[in-house]
Amino acid sequence: MRERGSWRGRGPVLTAVVIAALLALGARAGAQAAGRPGGSAEPALRWYKGNTHTHTLNSDGDSSPDEVARWYREHGYHFLVLSDHNFLTSTEGLNALFGADERFLILPGEEVTDRVDGKPLHVNGLAVRHLVQPQGGATIADALQRNVDAIRAASGVPHLNHPNFGWAVSAADILRVKNDRLFEVFNGHPMVNNAGGGGMPGLEEMWDIILTSGKLLYGLATDDAHHFKRPGDPAASGPGRGWVMVRAPRLSPRAILEALEAGDFYATTGVELRDVQRSAARVSVEIAATTYSRYTTRFVGRDGRVLAESSANPAVYDIKGDEGYVRAVVLESNGAKAWVQPVMLGAQPPKR
Repeated sequence: MRERGSWRGRGPVLTAVVIAALLALGARAGAQAAGRPGGSAEPALRWYKGNTHTHTLNSDGDSSPDEVARWYREHGYHFLVLSDHNFLTSTEGLNALFGADERFLILPGEEVTDRVDGKPLHVNGLAVRHLVQPQGGATIADALQRNVDAIRAASGVPHLNHPNFGWAVSAADILRVKNDRLFEVFNGHPMVNNAGGGGMPGLEEMWDIILTSGKLLYGLATDDAHHFKRPGDPAASGPGRGWVMVRAPRLSPRAILEALEAGDFYATTGVELRDVQRSAARVSVEIAATTYSRYTTRFVGRDGRVLAESSANPAVYDIKGDEGYVRAVVLESNGAKAWVQPVMLGAQPPKR
């Protein structure tokens, strides 16, 4: 007689249950690995929309931190860096109020604001752990280096803001700075001289000068928003004029910052890309085209030389090896742009 509650005699049933459970786990692991090279169980990469340069009334913005965070959350952004001038705005309460897993994240930041010989120097520190005081310096390049070093010491990621603001920073200055990787190729503030003029290069031309000299920099687009209460005012520095699309495995500070420093993102003023592939052999750009626009993809190399233009989608450039570097810019028929990060030929890409 079998004892009540005994497992004796249930071997076949238990075996079937265990096998079913193992099969379910295997199927789940296979689904997680789908789309990853080598069958890795890491989560698939996805695009996150973000802005790395924004102000609140804690410096010279016109809106409170919660009003600013709400605007970006409600306008489809996934992450936001608050970067008040020489002020570290707390983000803990804002993330408790607006943050959500894989939906929205607010990172702390600071625009380290310095001045040398009357010229304004602004370097953002992304995710700094404490307030970074402006360091000063004997020259423009010296002050930039000191501020970059101070941001790194605070465990932050530096990016150089609007070099042509006040005509302060030249390509030669940037070339002297070490341990930096990011600069703004577009800034939405109406007084930063993105296009250059009067014998001074625009930011895209400056980028090509720097890349041609052998220094790898990745280009950001930001809105540098100050004014949320003046919609439609062209003299205001309003939100939503430039942003980045970052490709990362998850929406976390570490994943976003690592992707930025590895160049796994594109900058845009409105053009959306479906996919970007960059290697030493080929650059491929697939546009999420709209019905009312037409697009030209321009591939650029050493000295800013246009290597090829294409109206195809995706646009593909096969690298020959003598271009120095290859980057791409997508021009939309209504004036918007997207910038794809450069591939430096003969150089190892930074590790993720």
